[in-house]
Amino acid sequence: MISTVAVGTDGSETAREAVQQAAEFAKRFDAKLVLLSAFKEGPPPPDAREAQWSYSPAAQLREILSRTEAEMNQHGIECTTAVDEGDPADVLVRLAGDCGADVLVIGNKGMQRRVLGSVPKSVAQNADCSVFVVKTT
Repeated sequence: MISTVAVGTDGSETAREAVQQAAEFAKRFDAKLVLLSAFKEGPPPPDAREAQWSYSPAAQLREILSRTEAEMNQHGIECTTAVDEGDPADVLVRLAGDCGADVLVIGNKGMQRRVLGSVPKSVAQNADCSVFVVKTT
C-alpha cells in the first residue's frame, strides 16, 4: 500500500512532469503528496538585476513549491512541502526518508550533473524507498 508519495521538484519542465506523475499516484492510491526540493546558496547569477538584495534561491524555491502545493490542494490532493540546502541527491534521499515516503518520483533530465553521476542515478541507488524515474525525453 502506498500512503505517501514524494516528488523531487525545482520548477523545471522535467520536474513539472514528475510532479504530474506523482499527483496521479497520489490520486490513485489516495496518498499524501510531499513536494521535495534542494537548493544551494551562493552568489547571485551575474545577470541578476539588483542581485545583492533580491536574489535568494531558497525564497525562489519556496515560492515555486507554495504555488504547486496550492494547485495540488485545489485538485483534492493532500500536499505538503519539504526543502533543505545541500546536494540535490542527498537532500532528496534524506527528505524522502524523513517524510516516510513509500515511493519517490523524480525526472530524468534537467538536473545538475554530479561528478560521479546524475542526480536520478544517485537517488535510485541510495533511497530507502522505491524510486520512479519519469522519462521526459
